[in-house]
Amino acid sequence: MINNISILGSGKMAASIIKGVCKSYETEVIARDQNRLDELKDEFKDDISVFRLHNGFDIEGKNIILCVKPHALEEVASKLQGKANSLLSVMAGVSLEKLGFNIDAAHTLRAMPNLAATYGKSMTTICGDETFKDEALRICSTFGGALWLGSEKEIDIATALAGSGPAFLAIVAEALSDAAVKEGLKREDAKILTQGLFEGFAPLLKDNHPSLLKEAVMSPGGTTAAGVCALEERSVRDAFIKAIHFAYERARELKG
Repeated sequence: MINNISILGSGKMAASIIKGVCKSYETEVIARDQNRLDELKDEFKDDISVFRLHNGFDIEGKNIILCVKPHALEEVASKLQGKANSLLSVMAGVSLEKLGFNIDAAHTLRAMPNLAATYGKSMTTICGDETFKDEALRICSTFGGALWLGSEKEIDIATALAGSGPAFLAIVAEALSDAAVKEGLKREDAKILTQGLFEGFAPLLKDNHPSLLKEAVMSPGGTTAAGVCALEERSVRDAFIKAIHFAYERARELKG
């Protein structure tokens, strides 16, 4: 079992992951921007150590979570030397093959968290070197739930669902709130009700199939039936299916 993590990157996702990881692992953060490193140090205090990335930065034996933008992979990799123990990349669309070509590691894996990691509620999917499976699940469980997948194709699909999903749900939340305002509800009240709706829905979905939830609310000739009919007439279900499809196709394109 490992006890140290090196997070390479300093953006929003890196900060979200740090918040969970630093409670269970000795954590260091490596980035190019010294000002951003100073901000993270101010936020996390003694829970992390920070180092500026420089040419010849030694990663020998480190357990790295790679949190840089995909277009920055080659530039960042060119500054590294040595062989890491593990490399866990959260970059969308960057294949295991490309990771292995750029950064030397004994174990190479991909993970796809989402922004809910900020609250310890990410649903993170992982694939790659199965000999590091248990440790990878343990790491990702520090900032939410974690699920092992058997192939890169599956993690690309998961990227479309769990990775892009918060944006799709944000559209739903915004539309529901706007609709209530249109009908005469105060904006702040609509916002509070929408937030409560999403918060209460999560535990319901955990214990019930979506179709059963719909049936439980949809009484004959009632308000929900009228609303569901309007959604079906406007092909909302098909729109979400296509959203996942195109997001998945884009994830495949990014792999080149």
